[in-house]
Amino acid sequence: MNPEPDAAVAHLGVESPTPRCSPPRIDEGVHARAHAHAVVEDKAGVYADIDEEGWLEGAERRPSPSQDARPPGTEIDLLVIHNISLPPGDFSGDWIDDLFLDRLDPAAHPYFREIAGLRVSAHLLIRRNGRLLQYVPFEQRAWHAGVSRFAGRERCNDFSIGIELEGTDDRPFTEAQYARLAECTRHILRRYPGITEERIAGHAAIAPDRKTDPGPAFDWNRFRRSIRAEGQAVDPYPPTE
Repeated sequence: MNPEPDAAVAHLGVESPTPRCSPPRIDEGVHARAHAHAVVEDKAGVYADIDEEGWLEGAERRPSPSQDARPPGTEIDLLVIHNISLPPGDFSGDWIDDLFLDRLDPAAHPYFREIAGLRVSAHLLIRRNGRLLQYVPFEQRAWHAGVSRFAGRERCNDFSIGIELEGTDDRPFTEAQYARLAECTRHILRRYPGITEERIAGHAAIAPDRKTDPGPAFDWNRFRRSIRAEGQAVDPYPPTE
């Protein structure tokens, strides 16, 4: 199989070989250095936080088998923004969920045969309507970056958090997605102070010879302004396209 299909999951990457992992085991050394829970008040006085394992309160938990432990003592200090759609340009089904849970049926669509056996994951997925799913706790390593480099440092999966936006490079993302992404990012920045605004990058920035996402349709200026704005209201499932 070509591990670099040039459509729906072209933005995902894996570092081969990556063994099938056992249930997540969190490095206690990392926890000892971790900051206390990030607690941020959002609309209507509802609090969202990140627990010690890195699960974000309010996200739907969908534990992926495609994850493993970060190298001992690794500081999480990079946030990577991606986009994904399955099949290419289609937002109607739950195929991304199946991909990240390692249960995508190759017979369900001709494109899926091209990516059969691909084992990838992201920490978070934000659907078009703002629905938020978490597949890997932040303290664990998700398999989203592939062969990559940031600021001279390779293997970005080791030290990064990956967020997938359901979308394509050239189709505008939704209001709900921008709002949800800003909300999640503010929580992450409080919990992981090593991630500064300068250490938020698109997949294209860390794998420029292979990747293009989140693409020209993603409004970086809007996103960066929004993560500085506390207390933004986020409708869980507003109307979408």
